[in-house]
Amino acid sequence: MKAYHAPGRVNLIGEHTDYNDGFVLPIAIELGCTVRASAVKAPELRLSSRQYSDTRTVRLDELAALKPARHWSDYPLGVARELLALGLKLKGMALEIDATVPTGSGLSSSAALEVASALALLDGRPLDKIELARLCQRAERNFVGMPCGIMDQYASVFGEAGAAMLLDCRAQTHERVPLPEGVSIVVVNSMVKHELGSSAYRERVAQCQEALSHFPGKQALRDVTLGELERAASSIPEIPLARARHNVLENWRVRQFHAAAAAGDLARMGQLFVESHRSLRDDYEVSCEELDFLVATALTLPGVHGARMTGGGFGGCTVNLVDRGSEEAFAKEMRARYQARYQLDPAVIVTTPAAGAHAIRKAAG
Repeated sequence: MKAYHAPGRVNLIGEHTDYNDGFVLPIAIELGCTVRASAVKAPELRLSSRQYSDTRTVRLDELAALKPARHWSDYPLGVARELLALGLKLKGMALEIDATVPTGSGLSSSAALEVASALALLDGRPLDKIELARLCQRAERNFVGMPCGIMDQYASVFGEAGAAMLLDCRAQTHERVPLPEGVSIVVVNSMVKHELGSSAYRERVAQCQEALSHFPGKQALRDVTLGELERAASSIPEIPLARARHNVLENWRVRQFHAAAAAGDLARMGQLFVESHRSLRDDYEVSCEELDFLVATALTLPGVHGARMTGGGFGGCTVNLVDRGSEEAFAKEMRARYQARYQLDPAVIVTTPAAGAHAIRKAAG
């Protein structure tokens, strides 16, 4: 039996900019997905998960005509279809999936599953890292049906222990970003995921495209300056204008955050977190009551430099910049206040930048 691990990710700043060719600044995290693969004699894929009781078996000769089932297995099966489209032959295989990154949390559980499954199905065959990330993105777009950008899969593949990455989603290249010493990245899971998240994501993609249509010759919203947006504002409907304003300013905030991290300016980094959250709440309208409460609460606690929602929104997680040594007190207070308000116990995760996807040298069989 062979095993492969791919991490989830926390996006520090740069939300909903990736599908607009923009800039993002994520880290890969320790939580992720491990896929254990073993050969089977039958020409089929057998999929099982420790997180779900149901299993799924699909014959290899059925993959090309397969339709999505709105099931967790769509992610590895979408990857298998994309590998076939590259002309790679697949062998009969049983994939046993075990994920530590929680589903629906905004920490890229789907990308972790896609990337780990791809490594398992490749079975040691080489594939350039960028091609691996693109293939997994195609699986999610073409088969699962989510019009996602490249960030999640890219971060899962290229993650680096000890550093964030400034990712240019158009060029699909990144720059290593060390974070200041003395600060911890703490994730708080709201434990809610509002159902409108998936449809609203597609809506936001369409609204960005509508805004872009007012700028002939521009390839994406990343190419629009704030001045150009302001001059065209009177001709753009209110909602697409707000979506564009978030994107233009969020790309600027990513650059500012990069500079602040390089300077070790935690106060500025925290300020940019807060500005990003307010933009996501007001202009992009992807926050929710629970996320707003978590952010507002965090900002009242000692040792906290900044807080914002992270991920697609409508639930999921916040990310917080917390002084090292203050994590335990922060977690205790956040849990107490959230429980008192919503009768839910939020998971609090102290995380550090982790390595990208890799084979596990010795897999317990």
